[in-house]
Amino acid sequence: MRRLLFSVGLSALLAGHARAQGQAGSEGSLFLLLPTGAQAVGMGQAMVAGKPGSEGIWWNPASIADQDKRELAIHHSKTIAGAGDALTFVLPTSSYGTAALSVNILNLGDQQVTDANNDVIGVIFPRDVVLAGTYAASVTKRLTAGFNYKVVQIRFDCSGECSSVGPEVKSSRAVDVGAQYEVEVGAPLTFGVAIRNLGGKLNSTETNRSDPLPTQVDIGAMYRLKFIDHYLKDTELRAAGSYINSRAFGGKSVRLGTDVTYQGKLHLRAGFVGHDRRGDASAALGLGLQSGGFVFDIARTFGGLPAEGGQAPVYVSLRYLF
Repeated sequence: MRRLLFSVGLSALLAGHARAQGQAGSEGSLFLLLPTGAQAVGMGQAMVAGKPGSEGIWWNPASIADQDKRELAIHHSKTIAGAGDALTFVLPTSSYGTAALSVNILNLGDQQVTDANNDVIGVIFPRDVVLAGTYAASVTKRLTAGFNYKVVQIRFDCSGECSSVGPEVKSSRAVDVGAQYEVEVGAPLTFGVAIRNLGGKLNSTETNRSDPLPTQVDIGAMYRLKFIDHYLKDTELRAAGSYINSRAFGGKSVRLGTDVTYQGKLHLRAGFVGHDRRGDASAALGLGLQSGGFVFDIARTFGGLPAEGGQAPVYVSLRYLF
């Protein structure tokens, strides 16, 4: 009963703050608060002002506006909630901005259906699914903007005798909007802002009513420290910070991250999440490698909600740029 365990654990962490705010949230929609992408996780989720390629769709849709290569990617995660896989195709154009299509699936584990004799007669497949269409473009030479249109589903599919009943599906729609601003063209400082999960509601089995999705406001900046190259040849250092307000769903959070890059191919990342009531990791480490058009990133988090069996959550991203 992985969904139940995840909901109970996360709801317990949120309960006090939610009561203080006087708001309720659908326990099913809490999966929208889980991070996507190894780059962002490795940098403490301080990614609203970054440009991490396809995973930036889930942090700030404006981040792909200037992307100049097509991209196919899969972003995998293993946490207490289950196994997550986000598949994305990014298509930039020379004159009309950048578009992308994504599907993000959280597999909560199969559950067997038994009869009165305890014989297995079917299998239930609980899954949380997000389908996203993204568009981003440059407004000026220094300002980019973008949005996601998302279809959010909580699904209970079934095979065996229970399949005749058909799937149980709770569905909603939401929008993400975001922008990024460079203080000067090519300057090392970028500001970002994003509002995620706007406008949608899902029916809650706890409250038996439609509750809002967990809307998040994310504001932050990323700075590239140029002087590092004077001491370490072919080395760059990026530092990022962001402030997130998740309304009653975890409250306010400060996030910090760094990315050290050598020759544009090797990345070492570290990040920290502070003052977060959602139970997210308090620290993270990440590694990235690039060879030609292939990019591999991996990150692990420490503290907060563990993975199944008590192991630290692991995030892996595979990207192909062409």
